[in-house]
Amino acid sequence: MTTLHDHIQMLRAELTSFHLSRRERRQIECELKEALARRDAEPPA
Repeated sequence: MTTLHDHIQMLRAELTSFHLSRRERRQIECELKEALARRDAEPPA
């Protein structure tokens, strides 16, 4: 199972790719922004 932290790290890694179209980059950035918001909304462990 992929944790939220792992998902965020994978999205950040994808953004380093030079082979992304503008549309793909926007989509990944949006997904990353949503994941970061979910992480920030979680209560501290």
